[in-house]
Amino acid sequence: MMEPISVAQYFPWNGGAIFVGTAGAFPAHTHQAIQICFLFEERIRLRANDADPWGDYAFAIVPSRQPHAMDGAKNHYGAMIFVEPETREGRVLTERYHGRGIAEMDPPPADEVLAALFAAAVERRGRPAIVEQARRLVQSLTQHAQPAPTSDERIERAVRYVNDNLSLPITLEEVARVACLSPGRFRHLFVEQTGMGLRQYILWRRFVSVWEHRMNGASLSTAAHAAGFADSAHLTRTCRRMMGVPPSLLDISPAPPGRGAAISS
Repeated sequence: MMEPISVAQYFPWNGGAIFVGTAGAFPAHTHQAIQICFLFEERIRLRANDADPWGDYAFAIVPSRQPHAMDGAKNHYGAMIFVEPETREGRVLTERYHGRGIAEMDPPPADEVLAALFAAAVERRGRPAIVEQARRLVQSLTQHAQPAPTSDERIERAVRYVNDNLSLPITLEEVARVACLSPGRFRHLFVEQTGMGLRQYILWRRFVSVWEHRMNGASLSTAAHAAGFADSAHLTRTCRRMMGVPPSLLDISPAPPGRGAAISS
């Protein structure tokens, strides 16, 4: 049996999520979310593909759809924070870092925010405490800035509909109706606003949902079906594409009693 490449806890919120724990090397992969990654006591290594030399980062940002490989050093505690590009914070980060590839965060998060997140994680204080500190960290990196007003309310409505119905079959036609657009116009506008097609977005959201179910104690098979995947094989293909490894190598620790990972704003 292969040893897990990542031993982590996972906590989502509306518009983001955090994996916090230890991790080894992930081969090159790409996904929809903006990724902020770091180790608490060392530097993390990233590169754009498996042939490039590693670069060392104190606090790295990986833009949406940017190919990247990561070496988290399995003996050091760290975090991967995912920020959805269509959120306020995601739009600010996209405006600042679009076209820069893998980059060092500027400014770095405040030491006291990092210390609070580290304490909440290692002491296993549960979802509310860890999410609070992760969101404080993201807000400190965006300096509470407001993005340019480019988000379309019709796409925001469609995104909410997708997130509320992940366990069900979702078609382009029904989401377009929710947005009050023709399928063709909706397809074009969705890509313009999110940077990806509806199908790819639904797959990402289902992938994220799997780890919520895993934190609540579900098996991989049960989590895959609850998140709307056709079967475990479909989840495995998606995980390889979005994380570079099969889901069996991502060891998610269930939340302590009373500290579940249910999504809330």
